Amino acid sequence: MIDRFAQFPRDLAQRAKTVRFGDIPVLLAHPDWQRPAPTVLWMHGRTANKELDPGRYLRWIRAGIAACAIDMPGHGERKREGWDTPKHTLDALEQAVGEVDTVVEHLSDPQWQGVFNLDRLAIGGMSLGGMTTLRRLCDPHPFVAAAVESTTGWLTGLYFPADKPPSMGVATHPRERVERLDPMQHLNTFRPLPLLALHSRADELVPFSVQDRFIQRLREHYQNRGVGPSQIELVSWETTGAPQEHSGFGRVSNDAKNSQVAFLQKWLRPVPPDAVTPQT
Repeated sequence: MIDRFAQFPRDLAQRAKTVRFGDIPVLLAHPDWQRPAPTVLWMHGRTANKELDPGRYLRWIRAGIAACAIDMPGHGERKREGWDTPKHTLDALEQAVGEVDTVVEHLSDPQWQGVFNLDRLAIGGMSLGGMTTLRRLCDPHPFVAAAVESTTGWLTGLYFPADKPPSMGVATHPRERVERLDPMQHLNTFRPLPLLALHSRADELVPFSVQDRFIQRLREHYQNRGVGPSQIELVSWETTGAPQEHSGFGRVSNDAKNSQVAFLQKWLRPVPPDAVTPQT
């Protein structure tokens, strides 16, 4: 067993691999490494790494969904001094947005023998990873669904709130750069797709209000494109007991994970491993 898998549940550790897609450290997990499976490209939050929350990946593979989780720029196996601080949030975001296509391209490499079904590919992330997800979705992409947690698509509202100081943990950045990376500023090119957003209403780092406002605007955008509101799900809790109401979902973590798996099952249509008819 790989050392960094030491805390993984056995079922996950036996089905996980670490590789590099160019300079990008990647964790791959697959239900059986034999049959094509829908896949989720997942990006963690600031100060974390791709091995965090193995229970997420275990639930996915048990549901028949493969995982492709990357270390965000400056984190995990490619840690850089200071890149886990608010000062470098936009640096990591901008670099990660540009790396998404590289990751997808590597998933199609013949070495994987087609076990990652890129016709049923989702993207998602938590906090910084969620911001990266929402910004990447503003440009042409191959994804059919997305799931984000404790994040926002309105960076201008996060960094330059009109009625109060920025939330704790938010650094000062040039407004023009924030707007360039802000999904809210690029909704005209955001192709409607099924989206799940999970959030604590008491989040101290990414206030629920800035994500709620983004979701409202995104629903208006979908409606203008002839897409119904059911394509967007916003699930929130008044409090969760998580650190700063931001890192994970505390006492409702099980509910949050169940909501995500149900969403992915609905839109990716996986076949759980135990439901596959054995070949004779």
